[in-house]
Amino acid sequence: MGCMLSQLAAKFAFFPPSPPTYQVKKGDNGKLTVVSSSSMPAPVADDPSLDVLLIDTKRGNKIVAFYLKNPYARLTVLYSHGNAADLGQLYDLFVQLKVNLRVNLMGYDYSGYGASTGKPSESNTYADIEAVYQCLQTEYGISQEDLILYGQSVGSGPTLHLAAKLPRLRGVVLHSGILSGLRVLCHVKFNFCFDIYQNIKKIQKVKCPVLVIHGTEDDVVNWLHGNGLWKMAREPYEPLWIKGGGHCNLELYPDYILHLCKFIYEMENTTTAIRLKRIRESLGLPTRSNTNSSAQVDRCCKIKICQPKCLKCPKPRCGKCFWWPKSLCCWKPCNCCWKPECRLSCCCCCFCFKCSEWRCCVGIHKGINGKQEG
Repeated sequence: MGCMLSQLAAKFAFFPPSPPTYQVKKGDNGKLTVVSSSSMPAPVADDPSLDVLLIDTKRGNKIVAFYLKNPYARLTVLYSHGNAADLGQLYDLFVQLKVNLRVNLMGYDYSGYGASTGKPSESNTYADIEAVYQCLQTEYGISQEDLILYGQSVGSGPTLHLAAKLPRLRGVVLHSGILSGLRVLCHVKFNFCFDIYQNIKKIQKVKCPVLVIHGTEDDVVNWLHGNGLWKMAREPYEPLWIKGGGHCNLELYPDYILHLCKFIYEMENTTTAIRLKRIRESLGLPTRSNTNSSAQVDRCCKIKICQPKCLKCPKPRCGKCFWWPKSLCCWKPCNCCWKPECRLSCCCCCFCFKCSEWRCCVGIHKGINGKQEG
């Protein structure tokens, strides 16, 4: 029963453009190219920054992906689009994001969208984004530390599915995201087994900064969805509530690209050490301070089993390597000295073959026999 209801919910969740706005063909050089199949312009065939890919998923489908390279990029964005668009309609947006955000961008069509094979479903979209992520790793050498996941509307489902599995992900952007599929249709307070894209559960497993963008006048996915996702995030970033923004027009507002640029810039300059410090602060754990410089001078190794140096000086010597720290009341080290046991009552001394002197806490002793001066 739950499976039938889930399939019924999927019919209301996916609206792929029909016919698709583009087709994929193999060129004379063996590379895949894009050909327009509608009145909309197709991606430029000779764009050197565009790679057209055909990726196999674990569920047996072949999905189309666009990879746009930026030579100045430090991060890569994996973009999961909404439920009523395909790559042919999003190419111009991808180019703008690539240039303005200074990132590499990977966009893909779900199974059953555009020139991708198969049928759209929740499980297929999960397999789709996992296959694209694996392609980024194997073909382009991109690790999760340098990756930002971007999910728009229904795309927030596969985005959070993958983000929950990647503990070292750099960041997540939720654009008009949903709490769950059923909650878009009606306001419910409980989770049902047949509900799809239960982001309300997965958002709590994401361990990286989460930026939420939502329009206050969204009549498809209410603003409360975005606000709920932001409140439940473990590491929420400053949200962007676009006043008067709807569901499909947020890219037209200047604040959209400005806030995204700010987010990308901060993610570029956020190191692992900074992230760990923020996590410890959020959990109320004490921060780890660096070892004091004076302690580094006065300690030769990590062995804490020490013996007293002299009766007058409280500073210890190491029981592992017998290294003495500097002390105002004790001997001053000589580069040509070695450190035997003292023949007098002093427990800290050394004999110098160059100057024929015993140096210790008591004083200076001339000669090999250790006769004390004065």
